[in-house]
Amino acid sequence: MPKILFTGVHRPQRSPSQRYRIEQFLESLSKNGYTYDYTYIISKTDDTYFYKSGNYFKKAFFLLRSFLARWRETFFFHRYDYIFVQREAMITGAYFYEKKASQSKAKLIFDFDDAIWMQHISEGNKKFSFLKDPNKTRKLIELADCVLAGNKYLQNYALQFNPNSILFPTIVDTQKYNKENVLPKNYVCIGWSGSFSTFEHFQYLEPVLLQIHEKYGDKVKIKVIGAPKVAMPFPVDFIEWKEETEVLELSEFDIGIMPLNESEWNKGKCGLKGLLYMSMGIPAILSPVGVSNEIVSNRLDGFLAKTENEWIKILSELIDNENLRTEIGKRGRKKVEEHYSLESQKNELLRILSSIQKK
Repeated sequence: MPKILFTGVHRPQRSPSQRYRIEQFLESLSKNGYTYDYTYIISKTDDTYFYKSGNYFKKAFFLLRSFLARWRETFFFHRYDYIFVQREAMITGAYFYEKKASQSKAKLIFDFDDAIWMQHISEGNKKFSFLKDPNKTRKLIELADCVLAGNKYLQNYALQFNPNSILFPTIVDTQKYNKENVLPKNYVCIGWSGSFSTFEHFQYLEPVLLQIHEKYGDKVKIKVIGAPKVAMPFPVDFIEWKEETEVLELSEFDIGIMPLNESEWNKGKCGLKGLLYMSMGIPAILSPVGVSNEIVSNRLDGFLAKTENEWIKILSELIDNENLRTEIGKRGRKKVEEHYSLESQKNELLRILSSIQKK
């Protein structure tokens, strides 16, 4: 039986990247004769302080502990046929882990779904930025026997350093992400789902949502899943993200929004929010940045909005027209089922694994 070592930074069910690019394939891999181990370095306890300011002693001890744990793992690489690194094994500029993996008999797969070469460092760890290496992503790509890139922008970057760089888009499980029945309501829910680190994208739309609130009042509810509660100039229902209630909370959305400003970092985004909305049959409005232009055919299976006026116009259309919401939602769901679903793409990873050649 071929054996895979999956390596990520976060524990299972913690990181969207790992959930959608590793974890949802595990069942299919097992059914097709693969076995695997899954290692990570940031525990649930580490999460309570790691992304906050201060706690320097704890963070220094964490880095030492992580280094030792990863170094110990390198002595067991001979047990594996594949070593699959999702984004990086260490959160510093160190890449000894991946270098050792490339020197082993195992085939090294490097997977990334963001423009991580741009060093997007959390506010709580700015003082540790000197530990990062802006060239690390390039080095990991060069070391890998195969690179999996989440969109064409990322693939084009990787192809500069490794000809075996494959487009492997982020996909969703349409059997899981299927809208559940919700009670009738007398309002239209505009929803956004994300995390504390991406909440700035929701705030980018603040002027638009303020105008929508002033125009529609209680006829519209604005709901945020996964970000901490902050003061906003209009009412917002902040909901904690939980795996067991995620689908139910998303089911309340009548309109899903994914605003992004135009930046090189955002061109590397893989459109997960938009795909989740569309999978749920929720009409999605995306900023026309990067992969969003590929996911959505404007006004056919979703909407693309760039300016504030475009956002206000499209939101108003959808708020006022239930039939339009239903029709666009159905088409969006069909698009995901055909091109971005686990069911349609689950064999692609199996095909890739069987085709990888050791350098």
